[in-house]
Amino acid sequence: MYIVIMGAGRVGSRLAKVLTLEGHKVALIDKDPKAFERLKKTISNIKHVEGIGFDLDVLQEAGIEKADAFIAVTNGDNSNIVGSLIAKNRFRVPKVIARIYDPLRERLYQKLGIQTISSTSWAANKIKNMILHAAVVRHMSFGDGEVEIVEAEISPQLNGKAVADLVIPGEINVVSVIRYGKSFVPTTGTILEERDGIALAVTSTAIPRLKKLLGI
Repeated sequence: MYIVIMGAGRVGSRLAKVLTLEGHKVALIDKDPKAFERLKKTISNIKHVEGIGFDLDVLQEAGIEKADAFIAVTNGDNSNIVGSLIAKNRFRVPKVIARIYDPLRERLYQKLGIQTISSTSWAANKIKNMILHAAVVRHMSFGDGEVEIVEAEISPQLNGKAVADLVIPGEINVVSVIRYGKSFVPTTGTILEERDGIALAVTSTAIPRLKKLLGI
């Protein structure tokens, strides 16, 4: 893929490095030439473009016309969304993602067709869950943490129960059972055994209900 990244800060630089190491071609835009210095020592084949990330000439120099994705990760919400709208609407880039800091703007930007990553919302939800729901192990979250993949262990009181007893449609679903070190995808009729590990997809609001079901 050919990917244009707007913003050569810590996130943009790290993303550019990871994508390049995986074989993708990357152009990195930043108005500060010093921002590119941290990458020159490690990876030399990233295209560096100096300028304002939503300037048409700068975007064209970065190769926006052939981009498969445009990622805006500067430290300014307004700059990120303007650059993203230009990439999406003028240059028809297939995949456009913007980082935003103000979660109140998130819905507005999504209505404009821009996929957003809100570090503020994500961090707040993550910290909340770490404080309130530490008994289940979290492996992955989606969106801003609304849905998570968690892992727990079957307690003695759940021995002999069916997977269906832990399922709440739209809130909790068992996606894997780990037994004797091997995992498999269960059916609703799969009988659980003490000390089985289970992986579940669960909405963040349903974590308290899950803990009650698990007897935690």
